[in-house]
Amino acid sequence: MLQLHVIASGSSGNAAIVQDGTAKTAFLIDCGICKRDLIAGCEGAGVDPASLTDILITHDHSDHTKGLGVAVRGLAKLGARLTIHASSAVRAASKPLEEALGEETVIFRSFRAGEALSVGSAQVHVFRTSHDAAESFGFRVEGEGEAGAADILGYLTDTGCVTPEAHDALQGVRLLALEANHDVSMLREGPYPYLLKQRILSDRGHLSNDQAAAELEQLLSCPGATALEQVVAMHVSRENNLYMQAQEALARVLVQHQHPASALVAKQKTPISLS
Repeated sequence: MLQLHVIASGSSGNAAIVQDGTAKTAFLIDCGICKRDLIAGCEGAGVDPASLTDILITHDHSDHTKGLGVAVRGLAKLGARLTIHASSAVRAASKPLEEALGEETVIFRSFRAGEALSVGSAQVHVFRTSHDAAESFGFRVEGEGEAGAADILGYLTDTGCVTPEAHDALQGVRLLALEANHDVSMLREGPYPYLLKQRILSDRGHLSNDQAAAELEQLLSCPGATALEQVVAMHVSRENNLYMQAQEALARVLVQHQHPASALVAKQKTPISLS
């Protein structure tokens, strides 16, 4: 069964571990945190840091990549040999990624939207998102569940709208990581400069609580919706949102649909695990 350990989620840094307990596969999605926090997050989740085999990069912004260099060197000392997966455009735009790829122990593999990656025992399907980065992506992870059935995780964050590819990829998942970055009223009335507010609200910005709830509602009307067990609100802004509001926005949809899945929220400094 797949597990998702969100070590950190927010504008100060992001990192999450996907673990396939059936085959002992463990890989990282993004690394925008320091080595100390990454190691502590691994230990708290019961994941041996040395067992990490791969790092998948959603996009080039620093809150998703700034810890790559030190993390790679630290993990290498523990015995990890890592393959970093990113698009060529993201590699070209990210200095931290280039720094990490300078380490002798690291292998780089480029990907494009629509491709399926073999990462340990899991198949990772890459889909395009809509963000003001060089390129940005989300992931549908397919692993082995009970009695040999497929177990599926969807990961969508840092996107101003839900692309058709993303919506298709998130259908039928058991675990869902879904961005709920801001409350629109809080953002509009808050202290951010006008241009930054417009960026966040744009189709190349971040999903609001209402947009996340609308997407969840659509997904619950799709085939395979009964598979959903847990949905976690991701990349919640500490300036323009409240953790409780993001969680409740998703929880209300589940209640309205009388769906038994639980709604959770990922935080900046408090790791959370879905299983």
